[in-house]
Amino acid sequence: MKLILRILLSALSVIILANVLPNVSVDTFMTAVIVAVVLSLLNFLVKPILVILTLPVTIVTFGLFLLIINAIIILLADKLINGFSVSNIWWALIFSLLLSFLQSIFFSLLNDDKS
Repeated sequence: MKLILRILLSALSVIILANVLPNVSVDTFMTAVIVAVVLSLLNFLVKPILVILTLPVTIVTFGLFLLIINAIIILLADKLINGFSVSNIWWALIFSLLLSFLQSIFFSLLNDDKS
């Protein structure tokens, strides 16, 4: 049940950011749910491979290259999903940062329900 809530909250974050950022668009809420699922799968499967392959660059940049890896994951999701578009890597970087921020707020609300 918690996994479904996390996916729905991620989809809500995607919808909010698509309405706020001018160069990011999502067609429907169902597309946002698909984006949330695909992003979680890409972060689980592809991101560790990219992190290992780019480890020297990541070390030299003191971890800042991980932000570019997150933007690449967003652009990969853009290519995989019809109805979701991000215009370039800079908007993907901004989208990634704001998505992470919104998700942390929403997921902290989920964890506060336990107390």
